[in-house]
Amino acid sequence: MQTQILGMVTPLMALFFAATFMVLWRVGRMKRHVLGFGIAYALSAVGFLITHLLPADAFYLFHATQLFYTLGSTVLVASVCERAGQRFHLGSFVVVYLISALVLAVAVSFSNDVASRLIIVNIGYGVMFTMGVTTLLTARRRNVIDLAIIAIMAFQAADFLARPTLTLLFERSIPAEAYRDSIYYSLIGLVLGVKGVTTAVVLIGATIAEWTNTLRESSDRDSLTGLLNRGAFEQSMQSLLSRAQTEGRPLSLVVADIDHFKQVNDIWGHQAGDQAISSFGELIKQMVRESDTAGRIGGEEFCIAVWNCPNDPAEQLAERIRQAFVRLEHASLNDDIRLTASFGVATAREGEAYEHLFARADAALYRAKSSGRDRVENAEERRLEETAPKLKPSLIDLKRAATGR
Repeated sequence: MQTQILGMVTPLMALFFAATFMVLWRVGRMKRHVLGFGIAYALSAVGFLITHLLPADAFYLFHATQLFYTLGSTVLVASVCERAGQRFHLGSFVVVYLISALVLAVAVSFSNDVASRLIIVNIGYGVMFTMGVTTLLTARRRNVIDLAIIAIMAFQAADFLARPTLTLLFERSIPAEAYRDSIYYSLIGLVLGVKGVTTAVVLIGATIAEWTNTLRESSDRDSLTGLLNRGAFEQSMQSLLSRAQTEGRPLSLVVADIDHFKQVNDIWGHQAGDQAISSFGELIKQMVRESDTAGRIGGEEFCIAVWNCPNDPAEQLAERIRQAFVRLEHASLNDDIRLTASFGVATAREGEAYEHLFARADAALYRAKSSGRDRVENAEERRLEETAPKLKPSLIDLKRAATGR
């Protein structure tokens, strides 16, 4: 009776962790891999229950437990790989399972000794976790939590590969009917319990960290466009400017403003204005690179930090966004109505603070507004105009000819 009760500890603990991950996934609206953690623990719990409750000498015992342990291991490895943004090779896992299942079937048919069965199935699990570790090692990100997950997965692989062989050195033969009274069975309950808890603690910690980051990011995002809000954008710019100056990389700033936006609200209503802002924000997200940072810093005003980008390409980016916005249809407006936007561009100078860089880009935007709107003005071109009389007056005309302005 006592053995039966102790044997239920591991599956009940696995079910508890399965429920924990599913609650975190549901309540925190987490990504799919968190649900995968819960499913993996649920499948493992079924495997534990099968091992503990089915007749020890049943020929199908190891086949059933192998199926559910393999499913649990596969889902767990797939989930941690998805979390790291790495491709999971399901076909390789299927091949490992089929080979080990075939060899297990032969072992069950020819021998009543479970020692060979234990080695076969555990080596299969060990190979699966080893494949997972090698996949995780190719991931780009390497924070403390990522390293902890890699370590716990490596521990899983090492245990599956080494434990059966080491245990069977002390207990060379285990008849199927005596399996639950063996040293191995007592040891596996303890090891699986420790592995289950340590793995769950690491994964729960990773999930809570992701949840915290999601909450922080949501507070930094503008609810209408999904871009950074003003405070978050300015903080990001401070960091980018410092990094650009340290690494000697160019950093340009584009400031944009939707033209005649007040008229949009007055004629078609604030809902139409919100939709126009949302559409402009979505357009910006589609046209900037992952290395760039975009934010909504005012009602209809937007900023784009263009990383590692000199002045001319930044101006070209602004021009592409301007042209795309002119062509954009707005369902909340009349079919023949198209909105426009004006842009100001500036490139950070050595040692320049964000406030001064923004002021120059904003002044260029003001010139675009004053010059008829629906255009791009460049703060660096203005600087060239101011210095041109002392240098080469023809440079101004050449630049205007090249840009068509």
